[in-house]
Amino acid sequence: MSEDLLALFRKTGALLDGHFVLRSGLHSRQYFQCAILLQHTNIAARVCGWLADKLHEFDCDSVISPALGGIIVGQEVGRSLSKRHIFVEKEDGKLVLRRGFQIAPNEKFIVVEDVVTRGGRVQETIDIVRTCGGIVSAVGVIVDRSGQAKPDFGCPFVSLIEMNVETFPADRVPPDLAKIAPVKPGSK
Repeated sequence: MSEDLLALFRKTGALLDGHFVLRSGLHSRQYFQCAILLQHTNIAARVCGWLADKLHEFDCDSVISPALGGIIVGQEVGRSLSKRHIFVEKEDGKLVLRRGFQIAPNEKFIVVEDVVTRGGRVQETIDIVRTCGGIVSAVGVIVDRSGQAKPDFGCPFVSLIEMNVETFPADRVPPDLAKIAPVKPGSK
């Protein structure tokens, strides 16, 4: 399946090469622009269906995702699992639960996201669920690019593909990469 997924990323132009600044602040030569992949509804349904297949063993009442990148993933995984989907979104620079979405005490959630490097937005989402009295059963992502620094979310963490993409702190960008103007293609 990971070969099929990588082929879909390449076919749709969603795997980009260049000099990118990730949401984490790290720099990279490659960027997974899942929005380009997921704009094709038949591909979104297929890819998120694969993720749902890996998550169906975990007990959940609902699916939650961070906006913006996780909304399509959450909606499609929720549909595949026949569960409701809600999302958290930025307000004053941090993720919050809005739009009248509610989390019931002891409600079980699966948190889904498109790509994880350090897992900050996933962790913020988990914290919101737990603060509201909910339970996080598992985390699922399309692309895990965390490498050796795999985040510990305190629950099972599954992905469709693990990519060992080299990343660099801003003060240690290799000279060849520094020659290319950096681009920040993700949501701000």
